[in-house]
Amino acid sequence: MLKLEQVSTRIGGYRAVNSVCLEVRQGEFVSLIGGNGAGKTTLMRTIAGALKPFQGSIQFMGAAIEKLPPDRIVRAGLCLCPEGRRLFPQLSVYKNLILGAYTRRNDRLGVQRTLSQVYEIFPVLKVRKEQPAGTFSGGEQQMLAIARALMSEPKLLMLDEPSMGLAPLMVEKVSEIITLINVEMGTTILLAEQNAHMALNITQRGYVIENGKVVLEGSSAELSDNEQVRKAYIGA
Repeated sequence: MLKLEQVSTRIGGYRAVNSVCLEVRQGEFVSLIGGNGAGKTTLMRTIAGALKPFQGSIQFMGAAIEKLPPDRIVRAGLCLCPEGRRLFPQLSVYKNLILGAYTRRNDRLGVQRTLSQVYEIFPVLKVRKEQPAGTFSGGEQQMLAIARALMSEPKLLMLDEPSMGLAPLMVEKVSEIITLINVEMGTTILLAEQNAHMALNITQRGYVIENGKVVLEGSSAELSDNEQVRKAYIGA
């Protein structure tokens, strides 16, 4: 479904992503784990079209997307829920959600159908739909950010650090929700996380990125048992 071959991206003069090869198959739940500054966010933004690679190819559903603008990539069915949530804090929950469906604005019935599905997954958003997004707690804002991404009706959803800054109970709640999105909605997910313990617990396969390079890959069980991964990312 998603295939990266030798993808490299520069931030200024620094090669933040270096010859990355990665693939995600339809229906999978795949993690990308690494520490702060490892290159996870740069890679996710490159896939989403916000940054352009100077080397390599990115294919989604069999078509090259590395030169497409972000809106075309979203229309193709690939959406990024960014690090830091990036909500519109002064706008209501409802308006934030509708903005998530901007590329589908000519499909009013489809947007309303997706909105109903989102409200089923996140009932608090329906109850508080007129409330400004900026008044929500961190965990509630993260749920809204994920819901907004779902409004684009993605075939593949990329989540960048959804557990960042959340209390342990909320991390568990977010984990349950994104697992439900993968299993029950059938949405393919690529999850970038510093929280390796959480990521490897809920995903099927994973990649480890360090200094912009993929240094390990395998099943989540294999990576969880890997001594290098345990010492560096799980603290065991």
